[in-house]
Amino acid sequence: MKRGHAKADAVLTEIVRNGVIAVTEEMKTNLMRTAYNMIVYEALDFTVGLYTADGETVSIGLGLPSFIRGMAETVKAKLKHFGKGGIEAGDILVTNDAYTTGSHLYHFTFSLPIFHRGVLSGFACCMAHWTDVGGVLGGVTTDIYSEGIQIPIVKYQKAGVVNQDLVDIIRMNVRIPERAMGDLRAQITAVKTGERRFLELLDRYGRDQVLAAIRNIMDQSELAARERTRSIPDGVYEAESFMDDDGVELGKRVPIKVRVVKKGDEMTIDLSQVSPQVRGFFNSGATTGYSCAQVAYKCLTSPTDYPINEGSFRPLKVILAPGTVVSAVKPAAMRWWMTFPMTVVDTVFKAMERAIPDRTIAAHHADLLVCLINGVSPRDGRLFLAGIGPSGGGFGAKLTEDGMSATVCLNDGDTHNHPVEQMEAKYPMLFERHALREDSGGAGRHRGGLGTEQVVQARAPININIQVDRVHCPPWGLAGGRAGAANQVALRIAGKEIADLPNAKVLMKRLDRGDAITIRAGGGGGFGPPEERDPESVARDVRQGYVSRSVAEEVYRVALDAEGRVDRESTRRFRGKPSPG
Repeated sequence: MKRGHAKADAVLTEIVRNGVIAVTEEMKTNLMRTAYNMIVYEALDFTVGLYTADGETVSIGLGLPSFIRGMAETVKAKLKHFGKGGIEAGDILVTNDAYTTGSHLYHFTFSLPIFHRGVLSGFACCMAHWTDVGGVLGGVTTDIYSEGIQIPIVKYQKAGVVNQDLVDIIRMNVRIPERAMGDLRAQITAVKTGERRFLELLDRYGRDQVLAAIRNIMDQSELAARERTRSIPDGVYEAESFMDDDGVELGKRVPIKVRVVKKGDEMTIDLSQVSPQVRGFFNSGATTGYSCAQVAYKCLTSPTDYPINEGSFRPLKVILAPGTVVSAVKPAAMRWWMTFPMTVVDTVFKAMERAIPDRTIAAHHADLLVCLINGVSPRDGRLFLAGIGPSGGGFGAKLTEDGMSATVCLNDGDTHNHPVEQMEAKYPMLFERHALREDSGGAGRHRGGLGTEQVVQARAPININIQVDRVHCPPWGLAGGRAGAANQVALRIAGKEIADLPNAKVLMKRLDRGDAITIRAGGGGGFGPPEERDPESVARDVRQGYVSRSVAEEVYRVALDAEGRVDRESTRRFRGKPSPG
């Protein structure tokens, strides 16, 4: 047998399948345990992964779905930059280039080439969100240069020696360097964990055999994706939606249009008709455009197949045009890159409802609803930077089940909100309310998930920046389901409520002690006609406070007695059904 053409049997393939998942999960755990900022160790705004020597995805730790393509393309870009001959054991490569990662400058991506007995055998990679990378603190940026420090593809470490000049440059460009350096070291810990554990796997079972097992895994993932794709009716499927605005030209809608072509065991997702890049900071790079298509395709074809790897996407073709909001080119502003892609994915699901209603989902709230805050701590007089959120909202209902409530939006997958107790302990704020929003889930045979409401009071002067979208495009329902409630933002200034904001973008607003911000996450869209919902489910929703009695009667057409039980005779009349017998 020729070297490099080893085969792995089914048993070894399954051992390696679980082994690479275990490696990326340990990378994830070690990053969380060593990070300095809550956005990493509590919110989990990061993703880790293992890649082949050619930069193909082997396994990514559960994290941000939109990093699926961004991390792989970043590894490939580093390979292209240095060439395999320009990389050696002990190197660690880094960049935060927005047009390479497809996201914003806050995402520092470290990649460690893994050499096994002198042979490049893979990469360990970690992309994590930093709290600060310099640049302006508030307002809407309109080019990349105002958004912070840009690090091209360089070596953070060469042959085991750290590039201290690079570290010093980064340290000088961030506002709270001790925390930034702490997160940097945590990312190094993560990629070194990946290197150590992957080398153990190679040593134990043999490099050629492990790499052959990885090829098996990818081939199996491809086969499963093709089989599932083949089950979708051939055809051309289109859908449209829109975003509120770009934060600069207020009220000017940003159109989203997708086209899906399914033929045989392959699918093409065409995003070339998505809006041209905008002046505001809601653009993302081409790798995010590819990620939009890959996330949608994965959900439709192989959502529970792990590890997430390159094979699952071989039957997918993606069409992008340069210079759209999901394929922006320099110097487009990218700071709030993550908002528009979620609606692109939702719109793909909308397009596919006619073909595969059993696999699609109504729209969700589609925004992080993060409020960035900064100020000077009254406790120690030092600058602080933090964020309220991400806030959970409602996911859309499906053909067979209700949507999830209070769940972080699709783009950020496994991220969490910052715990209220930690936020109040660390920063001058008080959470007056954090609750589900009654009637926010779209009505339907299956109800959309509920959004949340947070009311946060300033306990000392603070500056806030919030850039929420999908106020004017509420999460749509499918197959006769109603839309969920839209996202909302309101203020309380000097005791006066301000709820009539033209959109939900409040930039560099000062809150004095006692002022507050209210952040309302939207609900998910419903699936199917509301009058077909089981009356007992409606009554249970009313008892739980999810649905009001008025909506139960007027929308679901369900009558309840004084104790909240279903009045069956009145419900039959409401729904136009004759009494039995």
